Amino acid sequence: MRLFRRKRREAVDPNERSPQSGVKYVDLAVLDQLVKAGANLDEPRHVLHYLYFPSRSAAEAAAGTAQDAGYQPEVRDPMPQFSGQWSLVCERQGIVTDLVTVRDTTDFFEQVVAADGGEYDGWEASA
Repeated sequence: MRLFRRKRREAVDPNERSPQSGVKYVDLAVLDQLVKAGANLDEPRHVLHYLYFPSRSAAEAAAGTAQDAGYQPEVRDPMPQFSGQWSLVCERQGIVTDLVTVRDTTDFFEQVVAADGGEYDGWEASA
């Protein structure tokens, strides 16, 4: 009889939220990678958010919303392998340490894509 057993790790959906912080696991993974790369999360850094839309007009409408929120948006033409999928890259300098800020930013972009029929594909930041 084994007294100490390892619990099996269940697969976690990266889009689920941590019960403790309300932050998506995928966002926590990005923060973890920044720390592992030696980033001081208390310092501002270049942050990019990626969104995709079925039309240029939807991407442009979302770009206006992002710009009003202080982001520098750029609508990009579809790549050949993703015909009909307009991308929107939103960037700005910011601090990403605070879990509330990370959660609220993800929520903001999820609302933006919901309003314009798009998809939010997450974010990255310079180390």
